[in-house]
Amino acid sequence: MLSTLTRKLLMCLTGLFLSFFLLIHFLGNLQLFLPQEEAHLQFNAYSHFLSGNVLIKIVSYVLYASIIIHALDGLVITLKNKKAGAHYQKDKRGRASKWYTRNMGILGTLILIFLVIHFQNFWYIYKFGSLPLDQNGNKDLYILVVTVFKEWWYVIIYVLSMVALCYHLIHGIHSAARTLGLYHPKFVKWVKNFGIAYSIIISVGFALMPIYVFFTAN
Repeated sequence: MLSTLTRKLLMCLTGLFLSFFLLIHFLGNLQLFLPQEEAHLQFNAYSHFLSGNVLIKIVSYVLYASIIIHALDGLVITLKNKKAGAHYQKDKRGRASKWYTRNMGILGTLILIFLVIHFQNFWYIYKFGSLPLDQNGNKDLYILVVTVFKEWWYVIIYVLSMVALCYHLIHGIHSAARTLGLYHPKFVKWVKNFGIAYSIIISVGFALMPIYVFFTAN
């Protein structure tokens, strides 16, 4: 059995890795905002490079493991907190904490459901489906992205999931800083502002991608 401290440390480290991966994924996907013809070939070339790079494959296994560990640890910690919460009902802790802090389990579950849908629509089809090839001989992931983002319901799910991600990141980065002992009183404001700014930029940036593709493709 893992101790509470060990679980929190695992949550912290996997969460920070996933947050960093989000930044790399975000920067790569910015190519979707390029002019359509340029985005088409460049995005496919980028995807082909990632799929054929040994180092990237190793990182992808770390990514999958991090998602699983983060989700399982989050579930255990949430269940333990619910049990412990029964002893604090009279102390009105809700007034001292944000709603998203008290509902990280729900936010995490929504994000996990989104990830399953996202992986099925893109990763699974790219790896195991029969995508056409573009003029450079690369799998045409761009066409798949455009096809999926043409669906208004998927765009809505995507945007709402990014809202959940934003709040999840705000609390997660704040919590990780405290767990690692980086939350020195002199830098509290800087750490808090960085976490909020990072969370908003990543989440809004991702949310704009399907919106942009939806309106330009349709």
